[in-house]
Amino acid sequence: MSNRKKPKVFITRKLPDPVETRMRELFDATLNIDDKPLTQPELVAAMRDFQVLVPTVTDRIDAAMIEQAGPDLKLIANFGNGVDNIDVDAAARKGITVTNTPNVLSEDTADMTMALILAVPRRLTEGARILAGDGVWPGWSPTWMLGHRIWGKRLGIVGMGRIGTAVARRAKAFGLSIHYHNRRRVDQRTEDELEATYWDSLDQMLARVDIVSVNCPSTPATFHLLSARRLALLKPGAYIVNTARGGIIDETALIQALRDGAIAGAGLDVFEHEPAVDAKLVRLADEGKVVILPHMGSATVEGRIDMGEKVIVNIRTFADGHRPPDRVLPGRL
Repeated sequence: MSNRKKPKVFITRKLPDPVETRMRELFDATLNIDDKPLTQPELVAAMRDFQVLVPTVTDRIDAAMIEQAGPDLKLIANFGNGVDNIDVDAAARKGITVTNTPNVLSEDTADMTMALILAVPRRLTEGARILAGDGVWPGWSPTWMLGHRIWGKRLGIVGMGRIGTAVARRAKAFGLSIHYHNRRRVDQRTEDELEATYWDSLDQMLARVDIVSVNCPSTPATFHLLSARRLALLKPGAYIVNTARGGIIDETALIQALRDGAIAGAGLDVFEHEPAVDAKLVRLADEGKVVILPHMGSATVEGRIDMGEKVIVNIRTFADGHRPPDRVLPGRL
């Protein structure tokens, strides 16, 4: 890609104004002003005509689409941390580099995770609905709207990466005991700081904790990691929170566990078939058994601008003939 001419960049969704303005200054950028999700044929057309594609996590770019990419497409600069929406191996075979935007959303997502850890046991959304809806608040009563305290409970973190560690720091400040399962044990200094207990067996950890926080990446190995069998290991009074990816939990099995009272509740910011949300989950939310949010975990102005700046750096670096700092290597998912 020549650095003497602005690269042709196609951006699939509307991004924050400062990001779009900068992209227009630096690149021959085509924006999606209406923020209308693109169809698969529209994405393929962009991949045929542009040198750089900037998709988001909702754009599914599979091997068949990559095979139809034009010869000029050399970079897919994903606006997102996860790249489970892109067939990275197929892109590599086609000679297309893939980048992402890591390390800028950890604190925002950890904040939302902690919010759900608080909201579910303490029945926050139920209480809010009573005041905002048609219900009549009878006034304070010693036994009305009782939830459960989280202080002194055990939190089991599935995936102790940057986000999981950030969650653990927040949770420790709220008096939770930190337990975690990870592919690799974290360094001793972090473990000591968090007073964390490591479990190499996910099954054993799940059977012993009171709250589960899902913070691992979405990969073929983590699809339905929390299966019906594993959900059955949880205590009847346990809660589960997911701000990672919906497919990590078997959603059908989770719904059944919630309906049967096999677990106490759940807080979900992600869903297995986004943007569709299972009607059974919506009913469970109405019943106060689950808190559901529309994938808001990383939705801060600051976070989105930081993501955009990373995309810009990756494109500029690649256009200048250098390896972009956030390149995603095939086979590393």
